[in-house]
Amino acid sequence: MTTILFMCVANSARSQMAEGLARDMMGAGVTVLSAGSAPATVNPYAIEAMAELGIDISGQRSKSVDEIDPAAIDLVVTLCAEEVCPVLPGRVRRLHWPIADPASKDTTLPADEMRARFRAARDQIRTRIDMLRRLSDADIAAGLADHLPETPVPTVRD
Repeated sequence: MTTILFMCVANSARSQMAEGLARDMMGAGVTVLSAGSAPATVNPYAIEAMAELGIDISGQRSKSVDEIDPAAIDLVVTLCAEEVCPVLPGRVRRLHWPIADPASKDTTLPADEMRARFRAARDQIRTRIDMLRRLSDADIAAGLADHLPETPVPTVRD
């Protein structure tokens, strides 16, 4: 069985959506986890964006990377864009998908714009997970997953 860990800083949006999407898309032969270096709470917009696809992540919780046993992980996918990504020590295959953080500290952003930001991030993650699930372990080990096509990244303002 393969174990994939999705990581970002707060483990509140991108990595939580990736965890829910991968569980839904990858099948029973894959264990999926998520964690962050400064865990917060799962963002309600992430829960809402996933519910639109029929995926319930409301029971997921933000976790610290310190809670993860590196020896149990086969593949780490970091999802940070502008911020410094957390690091999982040890010998593990790594992918980096630079996806802009849909969360914002700007409280003046309307709810519809926040929803659009979370949908865009969710859809980028879903596209990459779909490509990842089509790759073999040998392809991943050879680094082919590092070259998954980029998806357009919307402008993010904070």
